[in-house]
Amino acid sequence: MAFRLSRLLGSVPLLKLRRRGADESDLHGPRIAVIGNCQARGVADALRILAPGARVRLIPMASLGKQARSLDAFAADLGAFDHVFSQPFPAGFFPEGGSEALQARLPRMRLFPSIVFTAFHPDAVYVGDLASVARVRLVPSPLGTYHSAITLFGFLQGLPAERIVNLFRDEVLAGLGYLNAWDIAAADLIASSRAIGFDLSAELLRWSRTGLFMHNINHPRLAVLGDIAARLLREAGVAARTVPVEAYAPDVLLDDAIWPVYPPVATLYGVPGSTVFKRRQRRGAPPETLGLPAFVAESLAIYRAQPRASLTCHRIEHWAASPQIRMLFEGA
Repeated sequence: MAFRLSRLLGSVPLLKLRRRGADESDLHGPRIAVIGNCQARGVADALRILAPGARVRLIPMASLGKQARSLDAFAADLGAFDHVFSQPFPAGFFPEGGSEALQARLPRMRLFPSIVFTAFHPDAVYVGDLASVARVRLVPSPLGTYHSAITLFGFLQGLPAERIVNLFRDEVLAGLGYLNAWDIAAADLIASSRAIGFDLSAELLRWSRTGLFMHNINHPRLAVLGDIAARLLREAGVAARTVPVEAYAPDVLLDDAIWPVYPPVATLYGVPGSTVFKRRQRRGAPPETLGLPAFVAESLAIYRAQPRASLTCHRIEHWAASPQIRMLFEGA
């Protein structure tokens, strides 16, 4: 015989059960503002799990400066929060300056780093005007704005699609330095984190022992963002649960572009490898993937439609000046 729902719930009113945790008026913990890029949502989700009762407000970096407000007005609004956690952001959003200028107005504000780690995906690059804070100045790709340096350089060298696909093999990847990229990636991440007083040396060592901890060059897995959130709470003196946030919340960056770990790189680090790329998708929609030949073909079609002068990339400029690297492509 089926049990009635009311017997299972005991004396807990159903209406109250529905609202619990869904309405900020029910929360009585510290008020926390989180400012950042696409990684900030995972940090905010983790804070809600680790600090039950916390009132967390996510402020996407892309929304900064959208309203006709000064940095002083923004700082005044943030003064209502007990804690402000922000990733560094440049001066382009406010005339008065970026995150450093905001921190000068809010001494309690704590900076936390943007996670960029390229060792698993050394071929992924941006193409276009990187000096702009506007994504519209980046050249599009089959995966949003992430490009394959091998594919782009092959195109600029006049190689057909089938010869470019043939470049994704061990000796070429080794010749490009893709199989010894760990130390450089680690040094860059540690240096950028130390620059804002948030040394990630210990965390990086722990993450590296878990295997693959990045979805692509700047999208870490949720466990990484959970570690960042836990440390922010701990250093702010806020009591936090010691639970793995990835067991309680969806990893929203899984819905974005996923760059594969090429098999030679994967073998080196002992992680799963493939040449299957995943497009960005609407949340809840089925994933759309591209094999290497399809990814290369679609990339070339995009490049043909672009002014050649727009296909700028520091990596490509370096390769063009290297006879050894040009020989790798000529022998494809």
